[in-house]
Amino acid sequence: MHAAANRYPATATPILTVYHGEMGSSAQVDAHSHSEPILMSSSTATLAVLSRARDWLVPPGYGLWIPGGVEHAASALRAGEVSMIMFAPDRCPIAWTEPTGVPVGRLLRELVAHLGRVGADHPSRPHAEALVFDLLTPLPAHHIQVSMPTDPRVKAVAERLIADPADQRELAAWADHVHTSVRTLSRLFLSETGLSFARWRTRVRVRAAVQMLANGTTVDAVARAVGYRKTSAFIAAFRRATGHTPGTYTHAGTAPDLP
Repeated sequence: MHAAANRYPATATPILTVYHGEMGSSAQVDAHSHSEPILMSSSTATLAVLSRARDWLVPPGYGLWIPGGVEHAASALRAGEVSMIMFAPDRCPIAWTEPTGVPVGRLLRELVAHLGRVGADHPSRPHAEALVFDLLTPLPAHHIQVSMPTDPRVKAVAERLIADPADQRELAAWADHVHTSVRTLSRLFLSETGLSFARWRTRVRVRAAVQMLANGTTVDAVARAVGYRKTSAFIAAFRRATGHTPGTYTHAGTAPDLP
């Protein structure tokens, strides 16, 4: 990860360090833990974060809170800009005990960027930090979870679909691609993600669609971008997955609610 870091005196602020920069597609962070909680968030990258409890995907517009002491590893499935904030354990007002997904909208991104630029004694700092903590809210209970498989064959397929949700290849073509049988690949998807291939791919497509809709892309354009030839089929799949129509997410500034 190529990043600029701003470090602050240990007694000056609940925020110890702010990193911001590019994470390359081959970048990896080996499993480790530390006493300080952190917030990893993405502007344009797609990250895979592994903990003992579960694996997380962190696409653009989202973040992951990792409490102190929780072992985790990370890698970039798609290169792009990422940020990381490290907090002082004894001064941080957030006490979540498990990794927790959060939406990261425009205001929160700008606040993180601002805190990365200014010093610990900057007059705006107390107000900016307070607003950061106010904006850090867990994703709603009805969010869509997309589990990442670990078997190399099914993981290879999953990473390709996350990078390009519009890929139209069906299970037989993917089985040929990873040199296994359709039956084996189907079984692996179900055992490793809890979903069939078709349902897992739909979740990936819907999650990718939410960010595009929140950024102002039209429903028709989003449908095509995530692999639906007919907008009506996209709307039906979106409603089944979220309980809402895509139009619910098209208002400017709407925070996405899918991890």
